[in-house]
Amino acid sequence: MEAGTEARRVASVMHVRCPERLPEDVYRQVLEQLAELSPVVQALPPSAALVELKGALRYHGVDGRRLGEVLRVRTISRLGVDVRVGIGPSVTVAATASGQITEPGGILAVGPGQVADWLGPLPVEALHGIGPRQAQTLRDYGVHCVGLLAAIPPATMQRLLGGRAGRQAADRARGIDPRPVTPRALPASASVSRTFPRHTLDGAAVRAALLHLVVTLAHQLRGRGQAARGLTLTLRFAEAPRGRRPAGSRRPPPTTTTCARRPTG
Repeated sequence: MEAGTEARRVASVMHVRCPERLPEDVYRQVLEQLAELSPVVQALPPSAALVELKGALRYHGVDGRRLGEVLRVRTISRLGVDVRVGIGPSVTVAATASGQITEPGGILAVGPGQVADWLGPLPVEALHGIGPRQAQTLRDYGVHCVGLLAAIPPATMQRLLGGRAGRQAADRARGIDPRPVTPRALPASASVSRTFPRHTLDGAAVRAALLHLVVTLAHQLRGRGQAARGLTLTLRFAEAPRGRRPAGSRRPPPTTTTCARRPTG
């Protein structure tokens, strides 16, 4: 078989996309829901994940689409979060499939025998792993869809995009992607936040709020028996990009968030 392994004879890879800007604590809960389906979960922060379903398919006796349906029901009912689920015989196919689903959520499963026909009509930029610059280069040479990309000899692709990148693009256009799903969890963390009801320039009030956040965070970590490896302070200003101070402002922002992470070693 073209992909060359038994694992690729079934659509056993699930790629899950959560809503953008999902809070980290909710993202962690989504990962927990994935772990209930399969023990092989690879976190792709800040809002995506991969799941290897081979064992889960045998254990539950259902196909990947059914497991995707179970996942969506659980995340919606338990977390109030819908997800986009792509299922395919490889990481590339599954991730490309999830990217074709419109928000807020849905499921798209591509079987091994459907890969070529399904990928073929897609624009080259829709193929997972093809960046904007690569897509533009391909379009400059008249390669507008994945089917045309798959028809080009790998040696030609290597000349167009470079050795490794060209070979990978040629393989992935054919649905070939030997990368396994590698279990990877997020490091433990805790966070607290404070939102002011209105924009404030009162430095004393902001400092008092920050001190309260630090004390609250310390109590959380002590209750868990954790120690912080790092501390991050995030400032969000009214009607201004995160981390930037609005024109004319001399003081910190209306929203202050602190995060602490547990040591891994």
